[in-house]
Amino acid sequence: MADLQEFEKNIGVSFKDRGLLEQVFIHRSFLNEHPDVALENNERLEFLGDAVLELIVTEYLYKHFKKSEGELTNLRSALVNGEKLSQLAKKFSFGDYLKLSKGEEKSGGKEKQVILASAFEAFLGAFYLEKGLEPVRKFIEKELISDLPTLIKNGAYIDPKTRFQEIVQEHFGVTPFYKVLKEEGPDHNKTFTVGVYIKHNLVGTGKGSSKQKAQTEAAINALAQKNNWLPKIN
Repeated sequence: MADLQEFEKNIGVSFKDRGLLEQVFIHRSFLNEHPDVALENNERLEFLGDAVLELIVTEYLYKHFKKSEGELTNLRSALVNGEKLSQLAKKFSFGDYLKLSKGEEKSGGKEKQVILASAFEAFLGAFYLEKGLEPVRKFIEKELISDLPTLIKNGAYIDPKTRFQEIVQEHFGVTPFYKVLKEEGPDHNKTFTVGVYIKHNLVGTGKGSSKQKAQTEAAINALAQKNNWLPKIN
């Protein structure tokens, strides 16, 4: 695995708690093969990072945009989604530092959107614990919120489910539907995997802490793969 000091240099954050930084990159599958590792996986840090990220983005939008609740929600969804977070993870080479099981790594785990986005949220959780809220806020404003003008100009903040449904209805004359593919975790901290279908063809999947979030991620995933399904479904 690459040197974490190089990661700190690239991302501009140094950690006194080395174990906390190491935990960011530990996927649950790795611990299945290495039960002797003292550190836990990154899922609790991801849970914290998700909340910190949502707070920072929500507060920024509330202060800077006189829009309705629905419009603010759409803007937030355009900024805080698996695709955007995985892109940032790739920017800072998160995949070079991830610890996965051999099977997960062979299946391309270091490039998977869900794993990268989760690791990025885990980093935000660790960053918050190490430095506090304000440094995380500055980082998010620089790396994520700075994309807002482009998103607004391109209309990319429109609810992904609405945008996806409009495209499907225009081209196929049907309404897409969503189906829960998997539920993981305890009742108080479930993770849902949802698929979205056009005429019983699976065209996108998404993962989230609620069915609604997972559906939004599935719509975003389907839109990102539009060229794969738009001309082909009968």
